[in-house]
Amino acid sequence: MTQPATQPSLTERRKAATQLDIARAAAALFAEHGPDGTTAEAIARHAGVALRTFYRYFRSKQDAVGPLLSGGAERWRALLEAAEPGALPKTLETAVTKALSVPDAHTAEQFTWTRGLLRAAEHDPALRAVWYRVNQDSEERLLPVLSRLAGPGADPLEVRLAAAAATDAIRVALEAWAGTDAPASGPGSPAELAVRCLRELTGGMRLLTS
Repeated sequence: MTQPATQPSLTERRKAATQLDIARAAAALFAEHGPDGTTAEAIARHAGVALRTFYRYFRSKQDAVGPLLSGGAERWRALLEAAEPGALPKTLETAVTKALSVPDAHTAEQFTWTRGLLRAAEHDPALRAVWYRVNQDSEERLLPVLSRLAGPGADPLEVRLAAAAATDAIRVALEAWAGTDAPASGPGSPAELAVRCLRELTGGMRLLTS
């Protein structure tokens, strides 16, 4: 049986909520004025926090949107952490489909933010660097989760390759979707594209085909 995840403390929840408020403020201002036309001071004011609070959590205005960009990866990892060891390909596909589904208006809004930020990142190297850093962090956090799911006899190199491929599948799917006007669910959606990318990238991996 999997061990229950440790619940975050009240302080940690408050910190995460403040970071998300700042991230949403940054994304809203980026959408209206672009990253170049947005300052850290404006983001802090829009979020209702002091500038020193902004810099307590984030190094730059682009860095502030990290919590929004990492939300999908956190949902996916949580689903995998709750899964039992077994058929890894099916487990990965099920988790990615659920993580990128749109069950409510709040999730739909998150996808709207993500699309706008990824489009802006095409022309902003600092914002693009934040996106790449979010994905690198996701891959590293995914490693121990996949190691447990794969079992003690799994080759560590194959597990690492699976973590990299799975992370890139979601990254490429979201980037491809953001460049279109496809809806957040149904044909051409992030979930559909991510499953397609996952199958393409992992099709020849022994860990995911045996």
